[in-house]
Amino acid sequence: MRTYIIRRLLLVIPTVFLASIIIFFLIRLIPGDVVDAMVADFGAAVGVTTRPALEKALGLDVPILTQYGRWIGVVPGADGNFSGILQGDLGNSLWRKISVVDDLLARWPVTLELGFLALIIAQLIALPISIFSALRPDTKSDYIARSFAIMLIAVPSFWVGTMVIVFPSIWWGYMPSIMLIPFAEDPIGNLKMFIVPAIILGMAMSGMTMRMTRTMMLEVLRQDYIRTAWAKGLRERVVVTRHVLKNALIPVVSLIGLQVPVIVGGTVIIEQIFCLPGMGRLMISSIRQRDYPIVSGVMLVFGLGMVLINLTVDITYGYLDPRVRYE
Repeated sequence: MRTYIIRRLLLVIPTVFLASIIIFFLIRLIPGDVVDAMVADFGAAVGVTTRPALEKALGLDVPILTQYGRWIGVVPGADGNFSGILQGDLGNSLWRKISVVDDLLARWPVTLELGFLALIIAQLIALPISIFSALRPDTKSDYIARSFAIMLIAVPSFWVGTMVIVFPSIWWGYMPSIMLIPFAEDPIGNLKMFIVPAIILGMAMSGMTMRMTRTMMLEVLRQDYIRTAWAKGLRERVVVTRHVLKNALIPVVSLIGLQVPVIVGGTVIIEQIFCLPGMGRLMISSIRQRDYPIVSGVMLVFGLGMVLINLTVDITYGYLDPRVRYE
């Protein structure tokens, strides 16, 4: 197991490097040009009215490969110094001239809290219902649970979030707070602000987990060792928790790992709907402005998070199934 973990950690390096190439060059394919937008908006106000002058000021006057080398930190900048990812610097915003790292550090707790709460809520919804459904297959309760799971999969979270904003404001004049309440200052107020968007995002994730857990539990329940456990007179709670659930959760853990992109995409939309100042909302505003350093930094952080979470999922296999060995 130790050797496997070391190998996977070393594999993170080329994976992130490849992701950085895709992110950097793909963002440049976004229609529109940041230089033209800047010249039109405030070029005359700052004394820069020509495109070449503004490109030089922003560091966009060099070939794109040189720009990528500077972003990575293997090519010196215009001042002759190395400043890039390898030096812990993601650059500065083209519009606001603030450090991308500082901006992300201020916003990542919001996205992390929203995603973490949504993941917990998704499992709290999915696991009890799927276990109950699997233990009573083809009953009325099972059909209701399966229909509920399909509904959660079919209904988009952005529509639910929009309806939650619109109808309470029309019927009761209620609108959620748009000012961030830090958890350290007011934990209760912070949870009140995050609980509704977290439930909406968690419900969107729980449907697939519910279906997978039920299917795997039904498969495990048909195994001979489960029949032996029942024949020995073990209580239902013992059979389910010790023998059925642990073995059924192996593919479910893999599914949870695959849902990380769903969490990332969901936070981008939900943060925009509920005015949460997280990295997803920052990315949307930066895409509109063609602020390449911020968009690249946000996507790189998201990509690194997905790689580390998938590594955690793979390691969890060894705990859930002793037969899994990585040597």
